[in-house]
Amino acid sequence: LFLKQKKIAFEVVRYDHLEKGALFAAQAIGFELARTLKTLVVTTESGSFALALVPGSDQLSLKRLARAMGVKQVAMVDTPEAERQSGYKVGGISPFATQRRMPVVMETKVLNYDRVAINAGQRGVMLIIAPGDIQKALGAATASLTA
Repeated sequence: LFLKQKKIAFEVVRYDHLEKGALFAAQAIGFELARTLKTLVVTTESGSFALALVPGSDQLSLKRLARAMGVKQVAMVDTPEAERQSGYKVGGISPFATQRRMPVVMETKVLNYDRVAINAGQRGVMLIIAPGDIQKALGAATASLTA
C-alpha cells in the first residue's frame, strides 16, 4: 500500500521461508546475493534509531554508517528491539511503512543495479524494485556503508 500510494512499480515474489538471512532468500528467489538487500536496524549514541540497506553479500561498517549519519557511534540492535522499532519480524524487516519512522541510509553501489530484491515486511515475501525508487520512496541518503 505504501509503495502504491507513492506510485512506485514493484513485483512481489514469494518463497518458503525456511531460514533467516539474505543468502537463503536470494537462493530461494533465484536472485544474486549482491542484489538482495538486508534491512538492518541500528541505534545511535543518543538512542535514536535508523535503517541501513546493504547488499546481502556485504558486511555493514558501523563506522561508515555513523560517519554518513553525522554521529559518533551506531550499534546494531538486538532482535526484540529491531522488531519493536520496525513493526516487522526479523527475517522479514522491510524499510517501507515501519512502525516508527526512521532515517534510512542505503549503500551507494546498490544504485548501479536496475532492480534489487528487498523484504516486503513478511517472512517469505520479497519485492523486486528499482533501487532509485527505494531511495525516492524513503527519502534515503546514500553512502559507502560496507567494509
